[in-house]
Amino acid sequence: MHVKAATTLLILSKRICVAIMAALLVVTGSTGMALDRDTPFESIYGGTLTLSQWEGQPVLVVNTASLCAFTDQYRDLQALYDRYRDEGLVVLAVPSDDFNQELASNAEVKEFCELIYGLDMPMTIITSVKGRDAHPFYQSLRKESGFTPRWNFAKVLLDGAGNVVDTFPSQISPLSDEITKQIDRVLADLAG
Repeated sequence: MHVKAATTLLILSKRICVAIMAALLVVTGSTGMALDRDTPFESIYGGTLTLSQWEGQPVLVVNTASLCAFTDQYRDLQALYDRYRDEGLVVLAVPSDDFNQELASNAEVKEFCELIYGLDMPMTIITSVKGRDAHPFYQSLRKESGFTPRWNFAKVLLDGAGNVVDTFPSQISPLSDEITKQIDRVLADLAG
């Protein structure tokens, strides 16, 4: 009889915990996870970039590489940026050589992206996105959400408060419904 009572008590305790967590999410209005948005990235154009400078705007962060089978996604990333930039979306390209598919220098990456793809979206210098040398944003992303890019062109969508909305593997096109529907939802939420 005591086992049955203990099992019932355990089930009730779990239900109460779930209800409290759900209530907290409703009160705070947040279902995502906060990340390190303040540690600067060096911009490939000079100066620095922080994710917090785009407070109130959704940001799609993409680790990129110039010599990858997915490199043509640069074209779609620019098209996505052009489509949504007036509504507030930022697309941040983070060139990385973590998968040994990036050009040798920042100058080469910049020239390649401008000449071949006509990119004008924000872009960092070549930056590590995985392992112990990863930029602090990517370290916090791994710690808070368990996500680490497995390959080039992995995508992370952040809402206007810097919470992870969703992550997308390399194979998902930036212009896919999977991504654009999430962006539309975030923009609608921000608009009120």
